[in-house]
Amino acid sequence: MKKSFLFLTIILLCSASIFAQNLASPQEYFGFKPGSDGMLFDYEKLIKYLQKLDEQSDRLTMIQNGSSPNGRSMYIAFISSEDNIARLDQLKEINKSLATNVNIKENDRQSLLKNGRVFVLTTLSMHSNEVGPSQAAPLIAYDLLTTNDPKKIEWLNNVVLMMVPCHNPDGMDMVVKHYKRYKGKKYDGSSMPGIYHKYVGHDNNRDFVTLSQSDTKAISKIFSKDWFPQVMVEKHQMGSRTARYFVPPMHDPITENVDATLWNWTWVFGSEMVRDMTREGLSGISQHYLFDDYWPGSTETCLWKNTIGMLTEAASVKYATPVFVEPNELQGYGKGLSEYKKSINMPDPWPGGWWHLSDIIQYEIESTLSIIKTSSRSREEILKFRNDLAKKEVKKGKTEAPFYYILPANQHDQGEWVRLVNLLHEHGASVYQLSKDVKINGHLYDQGSIIVPLSQPIRPFIKEVMEVQHFPVRHYTPGGKIIKPYDITSWSLPLHRNIEAVEINDKSQDIENSLAQIKFPFTLIKEEKKTFTSMLFSVNNNESFMTAFYADKIGLKVKRTIEDFMVGEQIIPKGSFWILSDQFDKIDEQLTVPPVFLSENTEIPSVPFKTPRIALVETYFHDMDAGWCRYVFDSYHIPYKVLRPGDFKESDLKKNFDLIIFPDVNKSILMEGKYKSKDSYHPSQYPPQYTKGMGKEGLQKLLAFINDGGNVISWGRSTNLFMGLLSIKIDKDNKEDFQLPISNIGDNLQKEKLYCPGSLLKVELLQNHPLTLGMGKDAGVFYRGKPVFTTSIPYFDMDRRVIAKFPEKEILLSGYAENVDKLANRSVMVWLKKGKGELVLMGFNPQFRASTQGTFKLLFNAILL
Repeated sequence: MKKSFLFLTIILLCSASIFAQNLASPQEYFGFKPGSDGMLFDYEKLIKYLQKLDEQSDRLTMIQNGSSPNGRSMYIAFISSEDNIARLDQLKEINKSLATNVNIKENDRQSLLKNGRVFVLTTLSMHSNEVGPSQAAPLIAYDLLTTNDPKKIEWLNNVVLMMVPCHNPDGMDMVVKHYKRYKGKKYDGSSMPGIYHKYVGHDNNRDFVTLSQSDTKAISKIFSKDWFPQVMVEKHQMGSRTARYFVPPMHDPITENVDATLWNWTWVFGSEMVRDMTREGLSGISQHYLFDDYWPGSTETCLWKNTIGMLTEAASVKYATPVFVEPNELQGYGKGLSEYKKSINMPDPWPGGWWHLSDIIQYEIESTLSIIKTSSRSREEILKFRNDLAKKEVKKGKTEAPFYYILPANQHDQGEWVRLVNLLHEHGASVYQLSKDVKINGHLYDQGSIIVPLSQPIRPFIKEVMEVQHFPVRHYTPGGKIIKPYDITSWSLPLHRNIEAVEINDKSQDIENSLAQIKFPFTLIKEEKKTFTSMLFSVNNNESFMTAFYADKIGLKVKRTIEDFMVGEQIIPKGSFWILSDQFDKIDEQLTVPPVFLSENTEIPSVPFKTPRIALVETYFHDMDAGWCRYVFDSYHIPYKVLRPGDFKESDLKKNFDLIIFPDVNKSILMEGKYKSKDSYHPSQYPPQYTKGMGKEGLQKLLAFINDGGNVISWGRSTNLFMGLLSIKIDKDNKEDFQLPISNIGDNLQKEKLYCPGSLLKVELLQNHPLTLGMGKDAGVFYRGKPVFTTSIPYFDMDRRVIAKFPEKEILLSGYAENVDKLANRSVMVWLKKGKGELVLMGFNPQFRASTQGTFKLLFNAILL
């Protein structure tokens, strides 16, 4: 028997060896070994190589799972044993059962555990200047497809590797093209001008709650709805002057909604990575350093959905150009590694010297193999853990408050209510409607109200995105400095969208007996024919603005109402949109709320709707906020032209534009094309043709544009352009010096210890003003501590009105802030007049990461001012 088994093993290994000879190696296919100095392949070549391997190997299959914003196909490369690849559909169903079915009979569960495999999802190079992970993909694939190593064969029998070869295909091609353009020249390794994505650049790793981008949707769908992998790792790069590599666990603070056992698994995988990589001679590996897992929004949002989610970070080179790092240049940064010294978080420091792309790739290969090995060794335990955790979370939802979130049927913005329901469904949450009126704690909830039960496997995610955020304050030492958050501290979906959500902390049989299934996609529009001549769209709904812009774009007649209007018993508020057409089928594609159909000739006090000619200012300095603005504008059919700061000098602003919009960016970048910190300027790493600022001449043209009747919208740091002493050249010998009746006191308040790292704050709005049409008396704004405005009594041809101010008390709605009382009664949105023009300045980002729908109308109204 033993001889037969040995003979069979030899035959299999020989067959694999002969088969491997038929596979093109990465070096043969690309003409160089991936990781070679100065050499990069683009996305198309990467995918074609993997598709070629798919044709030749039974250990690999490529499945398309979505598309990028620019339309490139995105894939998952499944790598495993031939048997596992042949029964992927069966394994997929096992994953789903273990992740979502908490009522499996034990005999059936044992069968699933026996036949299931651990699925390891690796997503590579979402930040496209972090080229190493995607460049390593062909080497990892080729190794696993051709290996005769008995240990690796065993791993492939127990594990299915799901490799997303590139998380950001559009950006990969942009970066590779830029690198090749300058390779071997003066600006070799320079930063790519603009953002490496159609819209959001580095912020694509901030979109896993909002799911606004198509590439984000494609990745989220993998762990939320389709494949339910048990393990996920997102592979990144970091700066060049610190540790060579970061592996889990993360640093504090961590979210309190994720179960302790998930954090324990990240320790297990991280510890194995350090041990395995050190054994292979790789040094400078850090843990428990710099990165936290408090906020959802990155790919590790899968943690909140019971996937063992992890992050790795490699020290960077200049794309494919190596760097030499002197020992004195190596340093630790912040939490977990304050000094670059041997420590428990980095027991084997890298000494310095040359660092190549090939080094990064070697770290990527070894860390990936370690994760596969650990998953293989713990196969049955990980599979059992996934189902146990699903049961545990469902039990919590039945025994611990909160038990439900209710989204009442009557909302100020019905469209955002509908879109939130669809978003929760897209995340994998079960959402229901009340089939009848239900009374809870003396409050009546109408039939049709939305119910989100907490007794679901992804309870941590539901609770995290539905509740008010309270930052878990942790300190480095007792009574010492707090451990500050890595990113923002508020993301509550209802609050950010200005949707009323009620947390129910008592179990209700009435609710349980009244849950009705929802047909998705959820909509309030019913398929019924009506006879009508025009339509009214309420200004309360964000999507009404989208409809008006689109209708105007395709040539329909649009007006805006100038007073409240009654239709039967329904009040259509001032500022709503009246489309004088019976062609509803031309505009209904993105609508979720039906308009009021008018079937008779009706006169409504209104004015013609006109879309202004918009210039959107976007720098080349990886200007993510401008990119988010472009995304929102494209989504709402708002036309614009991108204007670079260096274009101002040569542009005829008055002839070409009615409105210029400045998103959140430093004044020094806009003016001089340089970074400025306090009184010091810092050069950028961009080629010089992309670092042109407006300069004094460009600013002159901008101020003249305003004075002659042009409008400006500005928010965040760009508002500093309009502070202090300004001047307009009247003619050759004369100029007008003036100061707008507004000042920014944000720096002064920060000296008084105001700290707001990105939270939702309450503001009171000026009522019955063109800028606040469709808004309530107050709103939540996403805010980061400055700017803060004060106004003064104007003179000559200037005026001002405070549109939004912080209240006296109870300012913080969600997130974290210190000394927030310093903001009491302070102004944060101001309308200004200068000459014939108008300005709207906001201290907050009205469209922050496309996640603050509650303040979109402030931006849209400003556009239509």
